[in-house]
Amino acid sequence: MQKFVNRAKELKALEKQYAANQSSLVIVYGRRRVGKTALITEFLKRHSNSLYFLATEESEMQNLNYFKVQVAEFTGNELLKSAAVDWLTVFKTLIDYKTETKKIIVLDEFQYIGQSNSAFPSVMQKVWDTLLKDANVMLILCGSLVSLMKSQTLDYSSPLYGRRTGQIKLKQIPFSHYHEFFEGRENNELLPFYAVTGGVPKYIETFCGYTDIYEAIEQNVLNSQSFLYEEPYFLLQKEVSEIGSYFSLIKAIAMGNRKLSDIATNLGLKQTGLTKYLKVLMDLDLIEREVPVTENAPEKSKSGLYRIADNFIAFWFKFVYPYRAYLEKGETAFVLSQIKKGFVQNYAAFVYEDVCREKMWELSAADTWDFHFDKVGRYWGAKAGEIDIVGIDTASGNLVLGECKYTTAPKGLSVLHALQEKAETMLKLTQTKNVQYILFSTAGFTQGLTDEVKKDANIKLIEKL
Repeated sequence: MQKFVNRAKELKALEKQYAANQSSLVIVYGRRRVGKTALITEFLKRHSNSLYFLATEESEMQNLNYFKVQVAEFTGNELLKSAAVDWLTVFKTLIDYKTETKKIIVLDEFQYIGQSNSAFPSVMQKVWDTLLKDANVMLILCGSLVSLMKSQTLDYSSPLYGRRTGQIKLKQIPFSHYHEFFEGRENNELLPFYAVTGGVPKYIETFCGYTDIYEAIEQNVLNSQSFLYEEPYFLLQKEVSEIGSYFSLIKAIAMGNRKLSDIATNLGLKQTGLTKYLKVLMDLDLIEREVPVTENAPEKSKSGLYRIADNFIAFWFKFVYPYRAYLEKGETAFVLSQIKKGFVQNYAAFVYEDVCREKMWELSAADTWDFHFDKVGRYWGAKAGEIDIVGIDTASGNLVLGECKYTTAPKGLSVLHALQEKAETMLKLTQTKNVQYILFSTAGFTQGLTDEVKKDANIKLIEKL
């Protein structure tokens, strides 16, 4: 059974649109399996006067016929079922049907109709302009093919451009709400699960019944009968035409080629030839470009590194894709043994760093310090090496430096001292005046370090996320 978790902000946005004293047109989009339909379903539970239509990959005419039948049943107009009508007529029948409360009309997988007929967004423009705009209704257009939803509803070239009153790009569930899928489990023990599933509800639900991460991986990722076995193929083939090129690019990044020049060299291409592919993957939230948090002009920075932003995609390309030949031959035990060798230190430890940086925003919002960050990230460079966490309060000149240790042994004073040695350099780089420290460790801290913290309020230790 699907569990609905953490969409309070999005539900509030939908309720605000519904409460408006005018018609509203809301675009809801995001990658597959992220929970768009679940969000809309939860919203519609609160408003019974709604019509939900799920488009199919069939022809526009077939979708019109299906929609016509639903409208006929919604309005009680049996004659409509057999009538030869167009979209405008069906929508007019729906609008003319009087109800006590505002109607909500949902067209889910909207992009499929546009795929069948490229003129369909123009049809919907006419429907909106001549019928819906002044009818005090709420129209939700929802879709999971990000590139098509953008071109059909959000881009300047779309006939619907400028008509939306709101849009929601649904993101993955943050780690702070991940435990809500797992009753009675603590965040720290769920980190390995999050490292594989990320915040995609459909993936999380698949792993909910397991306590051992490796068993969950074996049964749900390495098993050729599982939908996750070929999930990246499915995700990309729906969005792009040159799937081989995109696979090669993601694979190159997964292998450790993170600079644009290194990716280009690995693929045997010019750097300029990668721009289109990188943009598409970033629009899909599959990869991202990161720069040191100290950079004042990130888009122009020459220190930018590309990374896979989706945990499951990162895991799959690191631990599944390279061993597909073994899996096809039934050598699952061998592949699982390879995963166990590198999963914690070579993969989950980096996901832990991401989670700790996410935690910094939570701590700041909870007034953990008497200032608030406007930047949180990491630093790498010749001047101070690598620092897992850098939180900057530009307005008041405050700096917080941190380290994250995903380990089985308590961390001691040496970690703090190494961080303190970088403080002067980082104060200059960030143009701040005051520095504090924060250490994250899954295995806790030594007595020596905890004693030091008791004497210095500028040091914070976090064991439980």
